[in-house]
Amino acid sequence: MPPAIYALALGIFTQGTSEFMLSGLLPGLADDLGVTISDAGLLISGFAIGMLIGAPLAAAATLRLPHRTTLIAFQAVFIAGHVAGALAPDYGTLFVTRIVSAVVYAGYWGMAVVAALALVPPEIRGRAVALVSSGLSLATVIGVPAGTYLGQQASWRAAFWAVAACTVLSLIAVALAVPRGGGARGAADGAAKSATPGLRAELRALRRPRYWLALSITALTFGTVIASFSYLAPILTENTGLPEAWVPAVLALFGLGALIGLHLGGRSADRRPFPTLYLGLGAVVTVSAALALLARHPAAVIVLVFLLGLSGFLTQPTIASRVFVLAPGAPTLAGAFNTSAFNTGITVAPALGGAAIAAGWGNTSAAWVGAALGLTALAATGAAQAADRRAAVRKAGQGEAVPAGRRPEPREDRRCAMSGPPAN
Repeated sequence: MPPAIYALALGIFTQGTSEFMLSGLLPGLADDLGVTISDAGLLISGFAIGMLIGAPLAAAATLRLPHRTTLIAFQAVFIAGHVAGALAPDYGTLFVTRIVSAVVYAGYWGMAVVAALALVPPEIRGRAVALVSSGLSLATVIGVPAGTYLGQQASWRAAFWAVAACTVLSLIAVALAVPRGGGARGAADGAAKSATPGLRAELRALRRPRYWLALSITALTFGTVIASFSYLAPILTENTGLPEAWVPAVLALFGLGALIGLHLGGRSADRRPFPTLYLGLGAVVTVSAALALLARHPAAVIVLVFLLGLSGFLTQPTIASRVFVLAPGAPTLAGAFNTSAFNTGITVAPALGGAAIAAGWGNTSAAWVGAALGLTALAATGAAQAADRRAAVRKAGQGEAVPAGRRPEPREDRRCAMSGPPAN
């Protein structure tokens, strides 16, 4: 695996820490800026919405730029946004910096996946995506607890300064490790630029219904996990009866499970994309339901939180790489819209869980929401597999030979996660 893959993951780690650490800093932040907790909480929603709309916009704006240049530019703006946030004199200024930071983080995430797929041979692209995505899991295991602790001991502004400093290090790593040019294994800038489709060409390549079905699977799959994860703290303290001091450690177990899930999913996504999706989603549904039913049993809950991270992130490499197979003519926008779908799950699923809790059904109702989303994702996955088979039959009917006694499969989807965007 090229060193550039690890440098890209470091960028996801530093920026992902900023995305999630604010939840532990809300009381001090609200007191310092003179706003309510609910107003402070809008900073989290604003960041997610910024990523939702920012991914395709940032991708379109930088479509013809080399990967390395674009990644460095996104990180530079992110650093500036956090320096401005650390110095923000009021709530409004901080809110603007969060939106700007979210937009460039979304752009970095989408471009990092595109760059990773272009830097490695087809047979390890699933593992490359898993490694890049592992930066977010590390953020939940290390970055978020560390940022929360620093904010509690010093101030929320200190946490912002720390994120900015760590992102400077990741920018240097990207500058040193990612080769010039955006093509496979460091193609020249001019060749990369000439091979990259224009905006209209990429938009035309996104017309396939199977691509949009894949985006719905992305949103539903991550929403399945985040619905329960968002309310683990109140479940652990109010339902399970654990002391608050235990919450960070249990949440770290979730991140550890996510790391293991990404590793396993990266290895299986290259050869068995649909079985990986079925296994991961089925496990998440089972774990979510068990979490709701066994919430009063501490030992069971601790194990289930670990399994939630493992099963939830087992599917991530497959859903991250499949979109490039279904829209090979849109190597940049395909990943950007997938990032938006990812953040749709982050935005919508907690809202659904919160609505269930507000309706008086209790904290564990969020886990039931996650199970319901998982069942919907399983149905969408079945529809996607059926669509792939129909596409294979159409290809066979157009003259593509199919070995006797073997069910036709689409060449592009059979190796799903092994295929990435064409070298650009």
